[in-house]
Amino acid sequence: MLAVFIGVVAALIFGSADFAGGMAAKRISVVRVTAIGGLSGLAVLVAGLGIVPSVWSTKAVLIGAITGITGALAVVLLYACLAIGPMSILSPLTAVISAVVPVLAGVLRGERSNVFGNIAIVVALVAVVLVGFVPGREAVRPSLKALSMAIGAGALIGVFLILIDLTPDDSGLVPLVVSRAVNAVVMFGTIAVGALWAHRHGAIPPAIGGWKPGVALAIIAGVTDAIANALLLLGLRLGELTIQSVLTALYPAGTIILAAIVLRERIAPVQVIGLVLALVAAALLALA
Repeated sequence: MLAVFIGVVAALIFGSADFAGGMAAKRISVVRVTAIGGLSGLAVLVAGLGIVPSVWSTKAVLIGAITGITGALAVVLLYACLAIGPMSILSPLTAVISAVVPVLAGVLRGERSNVFGNIAIVVALVAVVLVGFVPGREAVRPSLKALSMAIGAGALIGVFLILIDLTPDDSGLVPLVVSRAVNAVVMFGTIAVGALWAHRHGAIPPAIGGWKPGVALAIIAGVTDAIANALLLLGLRLGELTIQSVLTALYPAGTIILAAIVLRERIAPVQVIGLVLALVAAALLALA
């Protein structure tokens, strides 16, 4: 029951982080948002080392480093495919793939659930599709390139979940700290390469004043994402990979709810159905 509650809360916070990150990306580049968010999240996690008992080990550091690379690649692929669109298809596809990959890994690993659990997983996956679906006036078929990137992003997120679940139980926040450190290095390295290229080609950098709102939102995104990752890790320690991965895939719900409150965006009827199904799935998982 506690693991399910933590999983739902983590999903909502992940959605909040995506909302802040999306708002930041409208003001500064996606790469800069990811880099700044990674650094601010790292600061929070490092501070958490003094609170959460954490044991440093070769396994924890190695897995953390690998997840830092996979996480960076996942973000690049995710935003690249969403930029191509249509988001109404690619966003839920990514979320579903990110849940299916760990579910398959859990089954192969011998994780089993009762009838309530099996039904809940199916209901949750349907909820993910409905919550992430934003109906448009015209149906647009995604290109093979966009589909491939969406599947790749979802698979990498799923791999991230699998790897984090494999970290030692006594490692605490160590894997997440290492992951964020590697992620920040990769993203800031990308920015440095981009800046060098721009300098050599005489490109004009954006005005600093326009960065301020974007930087603030990127910091908020990084902090909330770090908190969500910490909750995800706790949920994995208390529950099973299969359940936590499905619950995490409900993160679009948090984004949609915030968009409705802050931006006053209308929630489509199909999304309302998805939110209700998400609550039903969570209740069934609690019973399981």
